[in-house]
Amino acid sequence: MSKAIGYAAQSAQEPLAPFSFERREPGDHDVAIDILFCGVCHSDLHTTRNEWHSTTYPALPGHEIVGRVTAVGKHVKHFKKGDLAAVGCLVDSCRTCPSCKQGLEQYCEVEFIGTYNSPDKHLGGMTYGGYSDHVVVDQHFVLHVPEKLGPAGVAPLLCAGITTYSPLHHWKVGKGQKVGVVGLGGLGHMGVKIAHALGAHVVLFTTSPGKTEDAKRLGADEIVISKNPNEMAKHANSFDFILDTVSAPHDVDALLNLIKLDGTLTLVGGPPPLIVAPFGLIFKRRNFAGSLIGGIKETQEMLNFCAQHNLVADIEVIPIQKINEAYERMLRSDVKYRFVIDMASLKK
Repeated sequence: MSKAIGYAAQSAQEPLAPFSFERREPGDHDVAIDILFCGVCHSDLHTTRNEWHSTTYPALPGHEIVGRVTAVGKHVKHFKKGDLAAVGCLVDSCRTCPSCKQGLEQYCEVEFIGTYNSPDKHLGGMTYGGYSDHVVVDQHFVLHVPEKLGPAGVAPLLCAGITTYSPLHHWKVGKGQKVGVVGLGGLGHMGVKIAHALGAHVVLFTTSPGKTEDAKRLGADEIVISKNPNEMAKHANSFDFILDTVSAPHDVDALLNLIKLDGTLTLVGGPPPLIVAPFGLIFKRRNFAGSLIGGIKETQEMLNFCAQHNLVADIEVIPIQKINEAYERMLRSDVKYRFVIDMASLKK
């Protein structure tokens, strides 16, 4: 066992505060990583405040982890001390079900083990995430970080990057296609960057006219103000693919009407339950789908793709002592576009 420090919430009503705990010693198949940076995801806030009614306390979040390898087990073949490595949303799965065998661990049919707030089969209790000084993870769930990319900007790729890359990759988005991205937040800004890098004609849908210039900077070819019915009508039946990153209530039928024959609208945000008009799907053979993060192989492919195209997240780096303030700012959408914690601040 090794002593670890981090920031955790003791209840839904309490702010995150310093917390000491223990990590396991690296086993034969494990990689130990000193954490350099950890991204801040909206899921972290949902978990610490028990908004999904599934949190076990103390809750120590963080699943966008980048750091340096400090030790490896004797059966670890693909990592060595000093490597720049990453850990995303998963730290284990059954590895034997049909989904896992396809490299789709995120859809494990038994149970995937999340980086935090999941059962810890090694120590008992629950897993603790990346708002901490180090982590020990099975090599299967550790990723190589291309050295050419800045590690702080890489951190959000472990969630926001793969969450948007996976559906764009699965539905074969590429050159000659017209692709929409709904929302320009932590997910949406990466969706725009990746779709642009794939060669698509990218249209951003936003309710905020003030985001037009930033959307163009990120790679959008057109911007549609989704509250304007005339702007929406101009794009009817014309999209090959739309990636919807919005978690707030919104009119999904209005987006479906923009999809052409055999096109697809995919949700990666988590809006409240939706009622969709069936004939909007039936009369154009439209596909209405969802997507969850990505498997380990695909996440590595995403990191390599981002290195090839020099893509990282747009971030604001903060010390861990400002995490509660960051949560409040995140609720106000007061960040462009992801907070990343500099874990060196833990030593203060």
